Amino acid sequence: MSTVEPIRKIKDLRKVEKILSKNSRNLLFFTIGINCGLRISDILALDVKDVQKKNYIEITEKKTRKFKKLIINSKLRPMLDDYTKDKESDAPLFMTKFHNRLDRVAAYYIVKEACKEAGLDDKFGTHTMRKTFGYHHYKKYKDVAMLQKLFNHSTPEVTLRYIGIEQDMIDKCYTNFIL
Repeated sequence: MSTVEPIRKIKDLRKVEKILSKNSRNLLFFTIGINCGLRISDILALDVKDVQKKNYIEITEKKTRKFKKLIINSKLRPMLDDYTKDKESDAPLFMTKFHNRLDRVAAYYIVKEACKEAGLDDKFGTHTMRKTFGYHHYKKYKDVAMLQKLFNHSTPEVTLRYIGIEQDMIDKCYTNFIL
């Protein structure tokens, strides 16, 4: 599998959201991904009780085994309230039509197809959500140390490379350097 990219343009992000809005489950897991920066494995492991009537999402990350506590922002809160209102608290948050927990392969195709339908190239998948969160967080706050902490990365350089900022900086240097 090749490396995926963040969705850099807000207008492209809105196109993907509009496409995913045909299915509230798909829009919700995407919105969690781009607003919280969680890995898809952590998003899909959520149960209704993890978000229902809560101010925070509290998880132990599957990959790192580190505890993480994230506030539920004002965009997610009404979506979660609406989505979970008739669901059993012990049920998986994201289920298939066959009443199984949504898996990462299905989620990958949902995101990849939505990006393709939005006219984006083929370097997109579920990890795009995490990278999109990181890219836009960095663009807004310019705080690589905080983003490094949020992602549990070892160095700022890893974080910048991960979200594609390093290559953007290199490209800008070459583009603007003319003798």
